[in-house]
Order: sequence, then C-alpha cells, then structure tokens
Amino acid sequence: MKVEMLIPDAPPAESAQRGDGAAFARALDALHGLFSDASQAEDDFAYGRGTLQAAVYERAQADVALSVATAAAQRLTQSVQSILNMQV
Repeated sequence: MKVEMLIPDAPPAESAQRGDGAAFARALDALHGLFSDASQAEDDFAYGRGTLQAAVYERAQADVALSVATAAAQRLTQSVQSILNMQV
C-alpha cells in the first residue's frame, strides 16, 4: 500500500479565532471611542459649539454600549464559574 500526502490547492487560511486577546482589545478600544465621542459632544455643548441633542445622543450610545459590555462580562463570568464548579 502506497500513501501519498495530500497537497492543498490554496495556502491554509489564518484562523479567525486567535487566543491573543486581539478581539477583546479591539472591543475595549471601540468602547473607549464611544465614551470619548460622548465626552467631546458634551464639551462641545458646554462651549456652545454643539447641540444638546447631539450630547444626549452620544451619551446614550455610550451608556447602551457599556450595558451590553457589562451584560456580556457577567454572562462570561457565570459560564466560567459553572465550568469551574463541575465535578470531574
């Protein structure tokens, strides 16, 4: 019996999920950007360069993003705690 190695037609694709935390860092950077935008909109309103509507809208976006991030972190914590409580 003769076994030949299979050679793929294309190079292997880079894995979408890497364990280096890059996705987590990008999510934190995006959250920071939302809060920076909200602070800038509030400052603009305070100095007369922006509208109250823009300031409230930016702050609401940042608050919703923070709520989503908090909920995701709580779910992750619950999942890890459940796994750690499993008896082997």
